[in-house]
Amino acid sequence: QVQLVESGGGLVQAGGSLRLSCAASGRTFSSYAMGWFRQAPGEEREFVAAISWLGWPTRYADSVKGRFTISRDNAKNTVSLQMNSLKPEDTAVYYCAKDRVPNSGIIRIGVDSYADWGQGTQVTVSS
Repeated sequence: QVQLVESGGGLVQAGGSLRLSCAASGRTFSSYAMGWFRQAPGEEREFVAAISWLGWPTRYADSVKGRFTISRDNAKNTVSLQMNSLKPEDTAVYYCAKDRVPNSGIIRIGVDSYADWGQGTQVTVSS
């Protein structure tokens, strides 16, 4: 179906910023909610942020509220994650994924609710 590719990860100092991008190839994801997840070494994949297919509402994990902003550009088939005030505990591989159900205003946060995962992009935040 749709293929997702994440980019924008890298090494940044604590307090710095990164902007991640998720680009779709093939079929559009414009009718689906999109989510960002992350996975640190030895940890389970966890929810970070998600956005409805309309662009609103959005939902964030408590750990990133006020620091991260998710957005989407359906015309370009991209979804972004602006990450500000980064902390060492934000270090992880970040993945984007598409909700399995189209045309819904409900934002889900469970890993099992999403499909078509990208390959991930590494974010490393130094102290």
